[in-house]
Amino acid sequence: MSTMKVLNMAGAEVGTVELNDAIFGIEPNEAVVHEVVKNHLANCRQGTQSALTRAEVSGGGKKPWRQKGTGHARQGSTRAPQWTHGGIVFAPKPRDYSYVLNKKVKRLALKSVLSAKAAEGKLVVIDSIKMDAIKTADFRKFLTAVGVDGKAVVATPAVDTVIVKSARNIPGVLTTPAAQLNVYDILNAQYLVVDQAALAKIEEVYA
Repeated sequence: MSTMKVLNMAGAEVGTVELNDAIFGIEPNEAVVHEVVKNHLANCRQGTQSALTRAEVSGGGKKPWRQKGTGHARQGSTRAPQWTHGGIVFAPKPRDYSYVLNKKVKRLALKSVLSAKAAEGKLVVIDSIKMDAIKTADFRKFLTAVGVDGKAVVATPAVDTVIVKSARNIPGVLTTPAAQLNVYDILNAQYLVVDQAALAKIEEVYA
């Protein structure tokens, strides 16, 4: 098992913690991570796009000119796709883009991004993330103290309303319970900041 230092909210080192190599020490599988990110983005799509086919556009019932003798190409309707205000060929209609992935695939992808963050030195373990009051400035000060100067995911053992509200106005900072870690969010962030109790929860849930 690899060892990582544990910081307090002031940025001082207060101990060490051993990381489970089955979660934080595997060889990242890029193909699986790519598949899970595609699945996440597809599931996020609303699928509300809609356009009218030539059968649904109003008008166009009269043949614009006679079939022969005009010098024009033959036309049957002013609502054919080649006309302005005509219908759309293979018009998109509302649909559900979501699909289901195997749980083992999603778990391997999560382990891959967690291992990548640990290998890059972008995993920050905090002994306890606690806020007495909702203060965005204090939360920003905490992130600066522990060396987090970019987009970050902050994982807590459970939903903490004070922490969520303190962090929500900081651009690029996302808070999440440990049991709901998301591959896309971790990959999209530069740092993963984890409460030590949340780290234990991650190892309990995903080991």
